[in-house]
Amino acid sequence: MTIKEIQEEIIDEFSMFEDWMERYEYIIDLGKSLPIINDAYKLDENLIKGCQSKVWMYSEIQGDIIKYTADSDAILTKGIVALLLRVFSDQTPQDILNADTNFIDEIGLKEHLSPTRANGLVSMVKQIKMYAIAQQSKLTN
Repeated sequence: MTIKEIQEEIIDEFSMFEDWMERYEYIIDLGKSLPIINDAYKLDENLIKGCQSKVWMYSEIQGDIIKYTADSDAILTKGIVALLLRVFSDQTPQDILNADTNFIDEIGLKEHLSPTRANGLVSMVKQIKMYAIAQQSKLTN
C-alpha cells in the first residue's frame, strides 16, 4: 500500500468514531499492537528529543524500504507512534520524504493533544523523515 492509501484508510477509521474518547481508546489499542522494540535499541541516541514521555525509535533499511521500530513509556504516545509507523514503515526513503502528514490534521489528532504531546508528535514525524534521509544516503552511496 502507498503512504497515501494508508493515510486515507486511517482517516476512514477515525471517521467511524463518535467522539474523541473513542478515538483515544482506539489510539491506545493501536499502541498495544505495536511490536516490541529490541532492548538493544532503547538507547539514549534513539530517544526522540522534544517528547514529554520517552519515545525510542530505530530504523533500518531492508532492500529499498525502511523498517521502523519504536516504543514509548506512555500508552497514548505508544499509540501515536504505532499510527505513524503504520503509515511510514515499509516504505522507500523517497516516498517517506515526499509524503505529507495532512492526515494528522484531517483526523484532528494534533488539536486534541496537549501542547507538549503535539510537539512530541511533530518531533516524531521529523525523526522519521531524518531517518529516511540517512537511509536514502546509504542507498545512494
